Amino acid sequence: MTDRYLVHPLKADEFIRVDVPGSKSITNRALLLAAMGTGKCTLNGVLISGDSRAFLSCLKELGFILKIYEEDKTVIIDGTGGKIPVQNATISVGSAGTAARFLTVFLAFAGGNYTLDASDQMRARPMEPLISTLRSAGIRITCLNEEGHFPFTLSSDGMDISDISVDTTVSSQFASAVLMAAPLLKNGLNVKLTGSRTNGAYIDITLTMMKQFGYCYNRVEDTIVIQGGSTSGNKTTDKKEVYMYNIEPDVSAAGYFYAMSPVCGKTVQVNGVHLSSMQGDIKFIKALETIGCKITDDNMGMILKPPAGGKYNGIDIDMNNFSDQTMTMAVIAAYAASPTTIHNVGHIRYQESDRLNAIVTELNRLGCVCRSVEDNTGIYIEPAPMHGADIETYDDHRMAMAFSLTGLKTPGVTILNPGCCAKTFENYFTVLDSLCE
Repeated sequence: MTDRYLVHPLKADEFIRVDVPGSKSITNRALLLAAMGTGKCTLNGVLISGDSRAFLSCLKELGFILKIYEEDKTVIIDGTGGKIPVQNATISVGSAGTAARFLTVFLAFAGGNYTLDASDQMRARPMEPLISTLRSAGIRITCLNEEGHFPFTLSSDGMDISDISVDTTVSSQFASAVLMAAPLLKNGLNVKLTGSRTNGAYIDITLTMMKQFGYCYNRVEDTIVIQGGSTSGNKTTDKKEVYMYNIEPDVSAAGYFYAMSPVCGKTVQVNGVHLSSMQGDIKFIKALETIGCKITDDNMGMILKPPAGGKYNGIDIDMNNFSDQTMTMAVIAAYAASPTTIHNVGHIRYQESDRLNAIVTELNRLGCVCRSVEDNTGIYIEPAPMHGADIETYDDHRMAMAFSLTGLKTPGVTILNPGCCAKTFENYFTVLDSLCE
């Protein structure tokens, strides 16, 4: 792909139907839970992308036996019952935040001596809360460059604790990592969640998937008690030697296409995405009902119809539990008939880019009035006449995909570095090409 992508308007067709890749969140959780289990696990619908390739590469370096069928979106993993085959290894998680958090905790709980590194982008993202939590539990971690960041060495004799507290404010991935690794402990673990995101959507996904893979827990408010010694990961299938897990299509990826409904007045269906999805970003699509879109669901997938008359007002919305779609909602807001305020998304400043600043900068570049509010934890968007511009993506896949929507409505929008979408949706712009004139 070239380093620039000029967005063209959509075809005249009123109905859009597309396929999207498997969920990144579900894929990388499934990879870890299957590796922890026993027997062969076949994962279907796997996301094949930069993030999942990084995770799979790490598992290979750690000695796990994998069969990867990219065209079929299938991975077969031989679970090892919670034991890491190679307990003295060097791995790189690339730019994959899930691999960074999940594997760090997995290695700490299972034991061994490791060196962990990452891409420059991931090196800049915070690991301090997780590193501090693990150090307080006796894990020896030495940061090799900047304190609280990759790269670092990790040395562990396994964990011998009964209680742990995890702050969810910066990233709920820290909590998910601890929850998934907890069954490795013989006597289990009491996990106390603190901070602003103790009931976050991604924690719900983690707990749902742990139950699907056969791991037992009990939750009372913000304390989750994980049953120990439960490393079969296959209780729901009576410990058969071969079992299967089907991964949902990625609702985050689907959101960019569903956003075409209000922005461009199209009826949109994404195959395999249903209202019953466990993914938190389903709340984003439901939120589009508040601006006048209509949702129906059939066997093929959820259908979104545009607002009557093609016009809609802005909204006042808290997006803390589906913040990956903040950029998408901001673009929708830019074409509304009245202002929008998005609240409680301050944590996205610490993701692949400073997403709050990126949204403000790029919407203003297009002519929209946009500013941060509430101590830089929210965004105010006031629609204004828009014009073409070169959009900086900050090496952030979600900025590239969300801001491509502006070019469907406003001529002359060019997306810089469109290849950054390889992190989660390698052929996004190929799919977009198929829909455009």
